[in-house]
Amino acid sequence: MNSDFYRKLVDLYAARELTEELDEMMDAQAYNDPELAAEMHSLRDTVDLLRAQPPVEYTEETHQRILMKLYARGAQPEMTAPEPAHLQYHLPIQS
Repeated sequence: MNSDFYRKLVDLYAARELTEELDEMMDAQAYNDPELAAEMHSLRDTVDLLRAQPPVEYTEETHQRILMKLYARGAQPEMTAPEPAHLQYHLPIQS
């Protein structure tokens, strides 16, 4: 297989999503290609560091700060959330 094939698999290698056989093939190819080895290992280290980070909490405050920044820069974001049920038309109740 050519080196382009291995370069296309680097992201899957970094995320540890390859089969054991393909993982070994990537390591063998990296032994002969120092540029590929550097890319594979630096990307895998980056993915591992990102996965080790605690998840980011997205709160209502975060949402409002983002909206204010957008408004300050002149953007007019459209909200796509459906209207709440309490805004529906009320029918008269007959007794």
